[in-house]
Amino acid sequence: MQKDEQKGGGLGRRRFLQALSAAGLAGGAGPAALAASTKAADPWKEAQAIIDRFKKPLKFRDEDFVVTAFGAATCVTKPVTAWTSFTESDTLQTPVAGSHDCYPAIAAAIAACHKAGGGRVVIPAGNWLCAGPIVLLSNVNVHLKAGAHVYFSNNPADYAKYGAYDCGKNGKLSITRWEGNDLLNYSSMVYAHGQDNIALTGEDNTAILDGQAGVAFDGDPDCWWSWKGREKPNWAGDIAAGAGNYVKHTKGKTEVHVNPANPVSLREIAPHLSEAEALFIQGPNDKWRTDSYYLRSLAEARVPVAKRVFGIGHYLRPHMVQFISCTNVLFEGYQTTNTPFWQHNPVNCHDMHVKNIYANSMGPNSDGFDPESCTNVLIEDCHFNTGDDCIAIDSGKGPDIQFGPAKNIVIQNCKMQSGHGALTLGSIMSGGIENIYAQNLVFENSNWKSDPLNIAIRLKTNMSRGGYLRNMHVRNVHIPNGIRTTPAFYSTLPGSLIPTKSVATSAGGIITIDCGYDPINDNVRIRPPSVSHVRISNVTCANVETKAGSYSCYQAIVILGPVASDYNGPGKPVVLPVSDIEISDCDLGTPVNTDKPMYLYNVKGLKLKNVKIGGKAVNQSFSA
Repeated sequence: MQKDEQKGGGLGRRRFLQALSAAGLAGGAGPAALAASTKAADPWKEAQAIIDRFKKPLKFRDEDFVVTAFGAATCVTKPVTAWTSFTESDTLQTPVAGSHDCYPAIAAAIAACHKAGGGRVVIPAGNWLCAGPIVLLSNVNVHLKAGAHVYFSNNPADYAKYGAYDCGKNGKLSITRWEGNDLLNYSSMVYAHGQDNIALTGEDNTAILDGQAGVAFDGDPDCWWSWKGREKPNWAGDIAAGAGNYVKHTKGKTEVHVNPANPVSLREIAPHLSEAEALFIQGPNDKWRTDSYYLRSLAEARVPVAKRVFGIGHYLRPHMVQFISCTNVLFEGYQTTNTPFWQHNPVNCHDMHVKNIYANSMGPNSDGFDPESCTNVLIEDCHFNTGDDCIAIDSGKGPDIQFGPAKNIVIQNCKMQSGHGALTLGSIMSGGIENIYAQNLVFENSNWKSDPLNIAIRLKTNMSRGGYLRNMHVRNVHIPNGIRTTPAFYSTLPGSLIPTKSVATSAGGIITIDCGYDPINDNVRIRPPSVSHVRISNVTCANVETKAGSYSCYQAIVILGPVASDYNGPGKPVVLPVSDIEISDCDLGTPVNTDKPMYLYNVKGLKLKNVKIGGKAVNQSFSA
């Protein structure tokens, strides 16, 4: 190995092009493991068995409950200048002041439908203001007709009025989950908890659920997206810098500023901790008192959910759609847009079919679809255009893994445009991810000139999130417009084995496995992750004509295995390399970084079979 390769640096061109012996993997699995792999069941038969579960559609009573019969009325809209992404604004429509609130009518229609034994709650074509959450109950299909446009109120207080938990000055809140941790918070705009046989459907993509997240609050320059507290983009960022315009925020009114409502010491709310334990979770400064880190700290301290009270006075944005602990679920045939936070986050849901939705929101953290600790899931024929990951499979963060792993998930026949990752696993994966099958996907990246897709196939975890990934199979992925051709980096910890901003794990890799994801943002780093048995085949990534030349990406493959120096727990951890990864029959185009087209660190048994990079076929095995 060259000296830089021994340290886990980029894989140099000379070694990359050297032929290795075909006798076996260099430092890879032994004969027994290889034999076991050979005898494994056909993964695509396993995928088909999951698909077949959904041949029989959900059934609902044949009765419609039209919301106008319960007092709903359309509203008049007016033009307003609003944010459409973190860096762009445009003229949008919003309900005029004093518009009729359809929340009571929609809630009454759902209650009547549920009481009758089920059926369909219909929202007709037209503009509708809903100043509160749409809460589904068992055996109810909420259905939007073509041309139905539901404008959810952008007044945060409207999502702290109707929850099941009266938290005093914080409002009436709902049990939710925010980035993998449980809490009491604002309800999502469409919500369900513990229900069976439910559906959210529309006739086509003109049936729109609009979170109005870029529209300024009444009498306030801020909007939902302001609560992110994101600063102006810079060269190292993971979003387009635009023309210098970006969503502003009020200091102190975001998820990343210290909130004086949060205690000065963690022991005030977690007296069971010793002083040393509390200080370990809090870290060396007061960043833990910002709302996003305060929630993480409460989870690490194992504070009961009843004491994790947020809502009014706090700044954790609600999801557009969040279903928790539901079974027999259907999402089909509508569009989500301008969502405050993730567009869809089903948690602990089982037998879930997602079909022909258009997840179209470009704001910060506007993930398209994030199934968390869900099992037996089929996502198909969907279209994603997002300000964050298009699809991200999750399973809880830190100790909040009571719902177990995400598993038995099939993703097929979907199209992705802008986003951080097209097909992403993690980073919220402490409970593990297994049996993932993705096929026949088009990462179209049609916005490649202005807002390119950062990474095509992405896994992200670290010593805090931990968890495992195993048995992931991806095939037949077409990327006609490449991905982002400029790199983006995360900062590493002081004293890390990885020099800071040296590995392009945030953007630029077609296939990226990142086990050192953004480590400076986690105080507790005691969970070494494990990644094994990944199979990726038939990925084709075309070049695009950039100012610098014809390229498909920055680097073709980036694998950063677990970084032992990131661990800060007791004893010496067992830190396993990323292992048993096979990439075959792919054409990954021409990377900008022609000298180091791959980056490998702490990898064992990476096997490339007929993989073209820069027009040269590679048939080699690597360990680094």
